[in-house]
Amino acid sequence: MIEELAVVVKIENHQVWVESGPNSACGGCLQKTSCATNAVGSVLKKKSVPVDSDIQLKTGDQVMVAIDENLLLRASLLLYLVPLIALFTGAGMADWLLADNVMYADLWIAGSAVLSFIVSLWLINKAQSLLILSYYARPVVVRKV
Repeated sequence: MIEELAVVVKIENHQVWVESGPNSACGGCLQKTSCATNAVGSVLKKKSVPVDSDIQLKTGDQVMVAIDENLLLRASLLLYLVPLIALFTGAGMADWLLADNVMYADLWIAGSAVLSFIVSLWLINKAQSLLILSYYARPVVVRKV
């Protein structure tokens, strides 16, 4: 399990909304002016995330939130590997189907690769929304800190 410290910001409908806690690695750093992490963190706002919890909590509690690393690994493989395979398959099929004397063959191959990439992303999105794929890993509250 991958764990992260978080703070409860809202409780509604048997769901706990949390925001990530302060990053301890950046708290006392002297290189804040040249640090990319600090620059990105100051621009991006914190986002509340719903998590499942069986523990009685109240707003302001610090909790340890965890997510299963196997599900996270499978989801990342699905989102990175499948579109990449679709991209190369689309380009390969277009190259195989097109004759050598076709005008703008390279453009057709590139267009086929991009189209197959986009279609694969769309199919992954539809499969997840229809719950065909069970790769969506929802974080859970492990313990109160």
